[in-house]
Amino acid sequence: MVEILPSILSADFARLGEQVQLLETAGCHMLHVDVMDGHFVPNITIGPPVVASLRKATKLKLDVHLMIEDADRYAPAFVQAGADSVSVHQEACRHLDRTLTMIKSEGALAGVVLNPATPIATLDCVLELVDYVLIMSVNPGFGGQKFIRYTLNKVRALAEKRNQRRLNFTIEIDGGVTRENAAEIANAGVEWLVAGSSVFSGELDLGMSFTTLQREARSASMVKV
Repeated sequence: MVEILPSILSADFARLGEQVQLLETAGCHMLHVDVMDGHFVPNITIGPPVVASLRKATKLKLDVHLMIEDADRYAPAFVQAGADSVSVHQEACRHLDRTLTMIKSEGALAGVVLNPATPIATLDCVLELVDYVLIMSVNPGFGGQKFIRYTLNKVRALAEKRNQRRLNFTIEIDGGVTRENAAEIANAGVEWLVAGSSVFSGELDLGMSFTTLQREARSASMVKV
C-alpha cells in the first residue's frame, strides 16, 4: 500500500502535538523524522528527546532518517526513544552491514539511504538485509527543494532489481514530493513518499493537504510513466 509520510521538519514545532493529532485523524499511518548533525549535512535538527515526546503523543509509526556521521553511536538512542524504523546513509557508514544489523538487533526496521548521485549498485550486497531503501530525490539538508527527476530512474532500476532477486524491501523517496508528481513517483515503484512542505505548508488545511496528496499517490495505477 502506498503511504504518505509527513516530514515533521516542515511542521510548526510550537504546535507539533496538535498537528500530529490532525494527521492521525486524517488517516496518516507514519511520520518521517529528519535528524541532521550539521556535519554530514549543513543543518542541525532534533535528537532523541523529540522522538520520545512524539512517542508519548501518538501511536503513529515513527520513521527516523539519520543524516548524521556517527549512526552507530546514536541509532540505539533513537530506537529506545520510540523509533519504529531507522535509516542510515550509505555515504556515511564505513561498515554498513554492521550498522544495519545493529539497528535490527535493537528492534527497529533498518533502512539504507542513497543521495541523488549515489548509484544503487552500492547496495547490492545488503539488499537481502535491509527492510527498506530510501532514495533521496533532493540533496539532503534542507526542506522545500525541487524534485530531481533522474532519481526516478534509480527507483525503477531498484524496483526491477527487487523483482529479479525476489526480495521484499520497501522503496521510499524523500524530497520535492507534491500533488503534481506523487502519482508518477508511486507508479515508478515507491511505496513510501515523504512529504514536508506539500503537507505542512500547502494552501489547504493540514488534514486536507495530507488526504489530497495520499489520494494522488494512490491513483498511480492510472498514470503511465
